[in-house]
Amino acid sequence: MSAFFEIKDLYVAYGKVEAVRALSLHMDAAQIITIIGPNGAGKTTCLGAAMGLLPSRGAIIYEGEDVSHLSVEDRVERGFCLVPERRELFGDMTVGDNLLLGAFPHRRDRVGSKRDLAAVYERFPRLAERRAQRASTLSGGERQMLALGRALMARPRLLLLDEPSLGLAPLIVREIFHIVASLRELGVSILLVEQNARAALETASYGYVLETGSVVLHGPTQTLAHDPTVTASYLGGREVMS
Repeated sequence: MSAFFEIKDLYVAYGKVEAVRALSLHMDAAQIITIIGPNGAGKTTCLGAAMGLLPSRGAIIYEGEDVSHLSVEDRVERGFCLVPERRELFGDMTVGDNLLLGAFPHRRDRVGSKRDLAAVYERFPRLAERRAQRASTLSGGERQMLALGRALMARPRLLLLDEPSLGLAPLIVREIFHIVASLRELGVSILLVEQNARAALETASYGYVLETGSVVLHGPTQTLAHDPTVTASYLGGREVMS
């Protein structure tokens, strides 16, 4: 049985500088996998290439088909969705209007979009409370919830998450990752790029360690969490609690 999503022998360059080299990974349906590594390792670049935002060499395989030639719009139509590091919300628009923008791929299905919106408000009660507020007035954690909610409005099958914990307090980080883990209930597959290696390894089932654009280590997250190199470099010398 083939993987739900694969990247095979990916190369991405900025001018003459190779940001990603010979990167390969795969994931099953409704699985969360993570890419961890230091700043500048190529993690965000990998997501950009998977989404079609960056020119690359190699193969992007989705449900057994090479989609490398497809545009960003076509990938969105097939269920790809990227939540970028900076969330890219529309600050002057209300929470409700930001969410409705996420439904654009299904704009003709008004009944379905209304149902999707109700489901997002049920999953994120704070967004329901703030539906009439401008996005710019939200806290950091609420903005991340809004970014996730907007992504869910697009009915993603493959969710590419870039640094969801960025700039958030530890208590909010735990809440966000609890929400991310719960998305498996919806059958969503998640490729998680995260600087907070501890939270990423606790949330995902399989991980890839990226350094200077190449995968240097990969395996089940429980194995990586006890690997001496990972614990020393990314976990402050302490293993993740099982």
